[in-house]
Amino acid sequence: QVQLEESGGELVQPGGSLRLSCAASGSSFNTYTMAWFRQARGKEREFVAAIRTSSHTYYADSVKGRFTVSRDNVKNTIYLQMAALKPEDTAVYSCGAGRPILSAIRNPEMYYTWGRGTQVTVSS
Repeated sequence: QVQLEESGGELVQPGGSLRLSCAASGSSFNTYTMAWFRQARGKEREFVAAIRTSSHTYYADSVKGRFTVSRDNVKNTIYLQMAALKPEDTAVYSCGAGRPILSAIRNPEMYYTWGRGTQVTVSS
């Protein structure tokens, strides 16, 4: 099983860019589907993006065209490149590891290992 640690969150102005990282330790990183979820204050956790072992990617409609998820199986790390950030992107961003079937890839219950999260705040 892997352990996950996110980094890269900070305060950024609307329209700005940011790159989050999620580093994995442990074995078999390249056998997991990896995903980013976010949770804003007072709201439920929501799916942001996922990347399968094949490197196929999936995005929430709210971030499609602005965010890009990628993985580096040598560094055991996934990334979330975020652009054109909006105040509504403000949230704690967490990465998860799992082996969901495709139809459940947006379901947080399908991921059984999580990092502690990193705060992204979009504000002027």
